[in-house]
Amino acid sequence: MNWILLIIGGLFEVGFTFSLGQAKNSQGNAVYYWYISFLICMILSMLLLIKATQTLPLGTAYAVWTGVGAVGTVLLGIFVFKEPATFWRIFFIITLVSSIVGLKMVSNH
Repeated sequence: MNWILLIIGGLFEVGFTFSLGQAKNSQGNAVYYWYISFLICMILSMLLLIKATQTLPLGTAYAVWTGVGAVGTVLLGIFVFKEPATFWRIFFIITLVSSIVGLKMVSNH
């Protein structure tokens, strides 16, 4: 169950990155709504990470949480913010996902 919470926490990390990007592109009162979304996603992400580290090894949990956030943020950049999807970006995303899966496989929890 804590692995699922950890992955959801990583997805909220993607949410706060998305909110930050949207705030940058917004005007007027919309900026404040995106910053509020950023804060909510950040708080939820941290709370889920804290909950997951109660039973999972800290180093593994943090690496997976950051990896999920990093992969999600790069994919968000490619699909939403129209950043380039070069060979090397895709190669290193696959490498990162493989590392996350590997950490999960060698973890005792």
